[in-house]
Amino acid sequence: MSTGLQTALAGQVEAAAKAAGLVVVGMTEGKDFSGGPTARFTLGLASDPSRTQTLELSAAFDFSQGPLKGVVEGYLKESATRLKNPRPDCYLTLHGLPLSFGKFEWPFHHSTSGADTYIVHGEARLEDGSESILHAKVAASMTVTFAEVVAALEQPFAESFIYNAIRKTMDQGQLELVKSGNRQPVPVTTRYYSSKQKRFIFNDTTDAQRQQFLAAKAFWLSGVLGGGEPVWLADPRDAQYLNTTVEDLKKTAASVAHEGIIRLAADTEFATPTEALMGHRDGYFQELEAALKFIKPSFNEDMRAGHTNM
Repeated sequence: MSTGLQTALAGQVEAAAKAAGLVVVGMTEGKDFSGGPTARFTLGLASDPSRTQTLELSAAFDFSQGPLKGVVEGYLKESATRLKNPRPDCYLTLHGLPLSFGKFEWPFHHSTSGADTYIVHGEARLEDGSESILHAKVAASMTVTFAEVVAALEQPFAESFIYNAIRKTMDQGQLELVKSGNRQPVPVTTRYYSSKQKRFIFNDTTDAQRQQFLAAKAFWLSGVLGGGEPVWLADPRDAQYLNTTVEDLKKTAASVAHEGIIRLAADTEFATPTEALMGHRDGYFQELEAALKFIKPSFNEDMRAGHTNM
């Protein structure tokens, strides 16, 4: 990475981070999948620099002007709020699987198999409060044509819908959590994007489903994984995943709190589980086991015995 590129990008990131309530804790040089230079920034909360996340950008990326600047600034503001979670790397699926996302290699790169696609590699890992080793190495891909709706193939522009595509693929039973294994495909197709509405759509959910989701999120991400610290229930990524709005999530959280299931923090966007909710521990773990069984491929016993019409 040339000194000029490094200085220019570092200055842009530092300014945007400061405006979002973050600080640049550190920066290292890296390489993308194709060997091109990248810059890896460790960003921490200004109020608590021990809470950090990694931002990796192409070394030559410039977001100093135009719409790119607004997207990166919005991404960093969301990141600053998400970093207040006890486990900001963790998300929940509709089937009740608590997952952490990590080891992503940004930005996207062209497929090496000859396919006309862009790919990003990463990992989803089961987080159930134990020392679980179940995980899925993923290769999320999108066509060159679909990539045209993404302003840039960089982390701030794609992380949200990539994480949601992984959750959706898990919901469909098309990703398996294993002890070891090869990368599993996560296709990001036009079915996840409405060209008319100019937005991503993953799941059509009812109010009851969203209430159950927020209760489960408080149980897992605060009660089990977060030591009882408040979790962000109005996360825009969840709103996108559930095909709703942040305002609706706030209203849903208020309804769940009214039922005595969660306790809302002073700003109403964060919450902790009540003792009553934590009393449903057995039920949530049964739901997790059912979800793990659902995503585990089953072998056709008739085929084992040679009974097939093929």
